[in-house]
Amino acid sequence: MRIAMAQLNATVGDILGNAKKIIAAIEQARSAGAQMVITPELSILGYPPRDLLLKPAVLLHMHEAIRYIAEKSRDITTLVGFADANPAPAGKSLFNAVAVLRDGQIITRAYKNLLPTYDVFDETRYFEPGPRVELLPMGNETIGLSICEDLWNDSEILARPLYHSDPVEAIARAGATLLVNISASPFVLGKNELRRRLISHQAKRWNLPIIYVNQVGANDELIFDGNSIAVDAQGRIVAVAADFRADLVVFDLPAEPCKLPPERADMDTLYRALVLGLRDYAGKCRFTSAVLGLSGGIDSAVVACVAAAALGATNVLGVSLPSRFSSTHSRDDAAALAANLGIPFRTISLEAAHKGMEEVLSPMFAGTPAGLAEENLQARIRGNILMALSNKFGHLLLTTGNKSEIATGYCTLYGDMCGGLAVISDVPKTMVYDLARWINAQAASSGRPEPIPHGTLTKPPSAELRPDQTDQDSLPPYDVLDAILQKYVEEEQSVWDIAGQGFDRALVEKVARLVDFNEYKRKQMPPGLKVTSRAFGYGRRMPIAQQFNPHDKVPPQRP
Repeated sequence: MRIAMAQLNATVGDILGNAKKIIAAIEQARSAGAQMVITPELSILGYPPRDLLLKPAVLLHMHEAIRYIAEKSRDITTLVGFADANPAPAGKSLFNAVAVLRDGQIITRAYKNLLPTYDVFDETRYFEPGPRVELLPMGNETIGLSICEDLWNDSEILARPLYHSDPVEAIARAGATLLVNISASPFVLGKNELRRRLISHQAKRWNLPIIYVNQVGANDELIFDGNSIAVDAQGRIVAVAADFRADLVVFDLPAEPCKLPPERADMDTLYRALVLGLRDYAGKCRFTSAVLGLSGGIDSAVVACVAAAALGATNVLGVSLPSRFSSTHSRDDAAALAANLGIPFRTISLEAAHKGMEEVLSPMFAGTPAGLAEENLQARIRGNILMALSNKFGHLLLTTGNKSEIATGYCTLYGDMCGGLAVISDVPKTMVYDLARWINAQAASSGRPEPIPHGTLTKPPSAELRPDQTDQDSLPPYDVLDAILQKYVEEEQSVWDIAGQGFDRALVEKVARLVDFNEYKRKQMPPGLKVTSRAFGYGRRMPIAQQFNPHDKVPPQRP
């Protein structure tokens, strides 16, 4: 059987545009002699559609598009992900479904059995679990149909399976000779290795070839890396699609194992993910240009590099916003970065606005010691200026805060947190440095000037809101801080468990308090691109008004 994996970049809600992409894939696959073309999960609507699924008009348009695609599926079988109505009088009103189309007809449908509700997923809000597994006879094959999470309940690979049933086992025991899984699996650093291991193990475990077709592109905070694959019954990869771009791969089954592309370094993967995330967020929100503040620091330098790659250098405006505390080397580094990237660059001094704000507030501040309120005036003036440029010229304002700062509240509401997209909000500070060095190394290896100035990489990080300030005046060294944050935020370890691993107990308690206290800030930050297993955003649902004390234990009860 000749099969086409159509790895598509769907835009959520763009039903007509998505349908056109599916039809183009059908025509290309048919021209290549494919008998079946497979598209990703909810490919007609885009993933995640969230509360668009509650709109009757969306469901009507989606079903009209399915019929339209069916008419175009002449002499080829097409698998399309969509949301189907649940005719039962009880339960959720929709199924997460795959439609099998051919010659103007819906041949059959299959429904997703396992509905994830962890991390960024909330599928039980909308969908009813599928009542059974479905098989599709096709030529000499009996194809088992499954959707994304249905594949992710392998007790031998996952530390704790989340479901009491295993659709893959049910499909295998029902007599399938081939399993198809349509998916929308978000990107996380290191996830593709786990994904391949899982698919390979499932294939070997049930002696069943598996075709896995994943969405690619970015929708809001989520990035989808593609990396669709087909494996034989021994778990060997026989076809593979590109990462971080749309692709159509046509192959024959059975087939010999294919040659895999070289494995990417982590920073290469992270960079491509961020570039795709920014490009799609801007494009799907109808922005063609971006603006950001250039401080001369490492964070804004990395965001500028990503933005130039995503949108084109001439479409990124870098703005230096010096105050009386800004060092000469920071101003020079900002200008050098812009010149190296070839992005437009402007300088706007804060001094007049800063003095004006101090004068306005001086009667209220009289007799009080200077502190954070005075320092943060500068950040809020910068935010106002950048938002004005965004409003005036239609630029997407990019914030430049990293995960370490956002975790601890080392950022200013309505100041450096102003913006439309937080590009590196899920990238810890130490990883920002690793990414910056990788960006420079890539430029050097291709004979181009290194974009990020040497001084930006070597000087102590500083917000420059008071004389001789450094980040370490308020925070522990970033290598220590990031190690604690990894355990406390991403792994949900307790304070005493972290301290038991050699970290200073008082420091761990301080970091935990900062993380918990600053939830109110994070709830007001722009959407950020998710690249780790535990990002700040809608996948981390912590209360704001709460008083859990992470370093307290309930005292033991005396007999």
